[in-house]
Amino acid sequence: MMKTDFKAGEYEGLSQQLVALHSAHQAGEALSVQPPTAPNRRLEHAIEKALAQLGFLPHDRAVLLRAWMAQSHRLGGFDPNSWPSHAIDFGIDTGSRMNAFAACPRQLGLYTVLPDAHWVARMAEVGVPVLQLRFKSDDHREIEKQVKAAVKAVEGSQSLLFINDHWAQAIEAGAYGVHLGQEDLELAPTERIRLAGLRLGLSTHGYAEMLRADAFSPSYIALGAVFPTTLTRMQTAPQGLGRLQAYARLMQ
Repeated sequence: MMKTDFKAGEYEGLSQQLVALHSAHQAGEALSVQPPTAPNRRLEHAIEKALAQLGFLPHDRAVLLRAWMAQSHRLGGFDPNSWPSHAIDFGIDTGSRMNAFAACPRQLGLYTVLPDAHWVARMAEVGVPVLQLRFKSDDHREIEKQVKAAVKAVEGSQSLLFINDHWAQAIEAGAYGVHLGQEDLELAPTERIRLAGLRLGLSTHGYAEMLRADAFSPSYIALGAVFPTTLTRMQTAPQGLGRLQAYARLMQ
């Protein structure tokens, strides 16, 4: 029979253990930590507090908390040394998906984000495997011009070209794929993009957004920023290699 009480002293201890677990996870080390007690409300509060100390945003804490508790029920007890990484604990459907986007034919490799078609042409010429045109403008004619020029620039090369945001122009020009941010999912007709034969990449910044992106069955899911960046203003702190490793294990 499981122990269901959770002593006050263990509350802080669990928080410290989770912090230590995350630090060791970042460093790729192994920990030997005795599981405290079975899942219960106090344990939930302790996990939630620890995740807050680790810097997870509220919506990501909610996802992780549910996964921790689901894993604990599945395994018959709470183990702070076992960070959730099984799809079943996150409620992810791992079955066949009829409306999945086509996969990319190989590992993407070096992926460059470029400001205009000129840079796309330069990178295609030197053989960079994956290029993304991230052209920002309110001029629809200039957007169309840049997208067409970028598609033309990769013809005959081995480079795969994704167009950031401008899905309609990407379809018209015959780009390889489209890359969308979370805010774009509300407006972009993803089914139209799929039926046009384009690949789809989606940006995410943590567990909650990854689960949302996974529901669209995209060709790839991007996660960032792993390191500090000035490319765009991030709502989250740099994720780091430890979290990236945990995210990758889950999304396998």
